[in-house]
Amino acid sequence: MAKGEETRERIVRHALQLSSKEGLDGLSIGVLASELGLSKSGLFAHFGSKEELQLAILKMVAERFEREVLLPAFRAPRGEPRIRRIVDRWMDWVRDAAPGGCPFVAASFELDDKLDSRPREYLVAAQRLLLQTLARAAQIAKEEGHFRSDLDTEQFAFELDGVLLSYSHWKRLLRDPRAEARAREAFENVLVGSRRLVEQVS
Repeated sequence: MAKGEETRERIVRHALQLSSKEGLDGLSIGVLASELGLSKSGLFAHFGSKEELQLAILKMVAERFEREVLLPAFRAPRGEPRIRRIVDRWMDWVRDAAPGGCPFVAASFELDDKLDSRPREYLVAAQRLLLQTLARAAQIAKEEGHFRSDLDTEQFAFELDGVLLSYSHWKRLLRDPRAEARAREAFENVLVGSRRLVEQVS
């Protein structure tokens, strides 16, 4: 990796740590530059604007999520076992997140009304891709005979995403000690409603 690329990555990693506490909008370029031993102009040589830096932070988060959650999960057998693995890794992601929680969840509240924001556009695209991934996993479970043939896979993705967002809320904001148990019970309920019905032979 070239020196310029190393410096850029170091900036983004540190900016991610700061933004986990202060938020994307609260990220101070001056503080970031000072803590990294850079001048503001030196920092802006790598990022033409604060928005570009925010975009780089979100891209780094997306890459980490893919590496730590999705790729390990997709090594599991197709169908329901793979979906279970996605949920296990995702819950680990929420539990082990930075002090501010999952950066995507935090950013969704900051950026939801900033309609002309490039970081918002990227976040929306990344979240839609994730929902498509969940729906595709459900479709594969249908093809494997684990889920019923008439299952609405987009509804499945909606419900599963809702379970995991609730887990993050109960775990990190409410500090509920039963957050994981409740999330897993809710997940099992989603699975029960999704599975292929076995015909009873009289």
